[in-house]
Amino acid sequence: MSDSDQARYAPGGLGTDGGHEFRWQLTSTRFTDPVILELPPDHVLPVIFVPGIMGSNLRNKNGKDSVWNLNSTGGQPTALVRSKLMLNAGQRQTQLNPSHVEVDPSGAVPKQPVGSVYDPKSYTERGWGEVGETSYSDFLVWLEQVLNGQGFNPAKWPQFSYVAVSATPVPGHSRDVPPLTGGICMSMRQLDGLSKLAEKGSADLYSDDLIARARFRMPVYACGYNWLDSNGVAATLLKNRIHRVIEENNRGKSRCSQVVLVTHSMGGLVARACQQLEGMNGVIAGIIHGVMPAIGAPVAYRRCKVGMADESQPSWLHPGDKIKAHVGARTIGYTGPEVTAVFAQAPGALQLLPSAQYRSDWLTIDGPSGKSMTSEPRTGDPYKDVYLREDRWWGLVRKEWLTPEGGSDLKWSTFEKNVSKARDFHEGIRDSYHSNTYVFYGKDKKVPSFECVHWKLRRSALPPDAVAPPTPQQVSNMGFGDVRDDGINPLHVGGGVRVLPGVESPTVVDTSYWDLVCAGQDGGGDGTVPASSGAFPLRSGGASIQQQFGLTGIEHESAYHNLTTKLVTLYALQKIASMAKVGT
Repeated sequence: MSDSDQARYAPGGLGTDGGHEFRWQLTSTRFTDPVILELPPDHVLPVIFVPGIMGSNLRNKNGKDSVWNLNSTGGQPTALVRSKLMLNAGQRQTQLNPSHVEVDPSGAVPKQPVGSVYDPKSYTERGWGEVGETSYSDFLVWLEQVLNGQGFNPAKWPQFSYVAVSATPVPGHSRDVPPLTGGICMSMRQLDGLSKLAEKGSADLYSDDLIARARFRMPVYACGYNWLDSNGVAATLLKNRIHRVIEENNRGKSRCSQVVLVTHSMGGLVARACQQLEGMNGVIAGIIHGVMPAIGAPVAYRRCKVGMADESQPSWLHPGDKIKAHVGARTIGYTGPEVTAVFAQAPGALQLLPSAQYRSDWLTIDGPSGKSMTSEPRTGDPYKDVYLREDRWWGLVRKEWLTPEGGSDLKWSTFEKNVSKARDFHEGIRDSYHSNTYVFYGKDKKVPSFECVHWKLRRSALPPDAVAPPTPQQVSNMGFGDVRDDGINPLHVGGGVRVLPGVESPTVVDTSYWDLVCAGQDGGGDGTVPASSGAFPLRSGGASIQQQFGLTGIEHESAYHNLTTKLVTLYALQKIASMAKVGT
């Protein structure tokens, strides 16, 4: 370690009395350089992160025991997997009952200060313990650092540069960089061609945006919610959190009147509902939606039918992401009965199903030739045509799966009410976006995603003897009782279990005339949300969508681990902050 002749900066924070507070660790007397206390702006524009489904920690309301905890062990929620691994459908249904759980704020948080956080206890106070460590902690740390740990002179922010003079000093030169002047077109380091990713004009960023952004401190918060309950309920919870955060930052010299929301997946639906609530549009300066299923995702239907066991993953996917996909199956359910037992009682989960705005032929039954024999929803009403269909095997739910042994005895009437809540929620947020909205989504054709769900009829390799098989058209019109279905691929028509004699021991085989195979992914996207749903905001949001980015190479669950998505988010934050109100 050598002596330094460079000035060092101690960023200021907000003390408990609302005044400025500075902390600095004592260093060796060999260091004679000054430590500069940089006064932060008085104005605050908090950033609140809203996670996706399964991204919030949950606990039982009564005993306060954890029922869904995403603390990390080696980068994976190992404890969660162990707790759910051996549970049957009934036990999962009982544990994950939306009326019995609430947000658990005691999840793991970083141990080291970063940005404007001096005391690690502040992470919990800011809600970071409510959201999954495995999915979000690294992103929240990064965001807190780039927004609050780099000083308030935008000329020194290392993520930005311009052609004439670097926005950061040349290594070894003085830190006394002249302030930025207006009218300079900026670039983002490590993100070449930002405008090429933009889908609404150009994505220009000017020094004026950065100068305006530098008016604010932007502390990072998080808001977990009960993702099993309706997103409308979560929207009210988010509203209350927003008001509390604004109040917390209106102390002493600190002034705060608005917040920015950054969302992941289903969190975007929560935020869209929240901005519609009375008085909320004005206190939200803008919203950034990441990989949001704007009009739903067919994979939600498929999981209720055949579980998550056979969802293929792209070959290029990082091994860690493949493990996370496996974790999802282990925790929510490998089979249709396991998934249905939880999803059918969870309005929030059902609100991820394709809405009436989704394409009208997303569910097909294809004959042996590959030609579609029928497609649904036939009338454009997926709730009536598919989700509540009781007389066709391809309806969303088998009634007997609602009441697994040891479960909560879920009634069909309750399921109907939950589907009705999904329909009402979809209609409530239809084409509704905050007036200052930015969007990014996955549009990679190489990332397999379910644009549609295709049931394919194929002849069985072991047809039974006796009567002739039903015709393909008859098969498509069969009810639940005519199809043998244990919640995994494939389903069977006709035949039954046969015992074939063997040399050492008999072999048990399942014969059928026809197998009904739920096909794999047929489109691109991010692996969960198809590109058409992710891109829909620009189609329906009109002038509210300030910019939308279609990105390649991103995976849904770990979207915010990707450097490109981080920088796109940082870009959008500069634009939103440049237009935000200064607190009074």
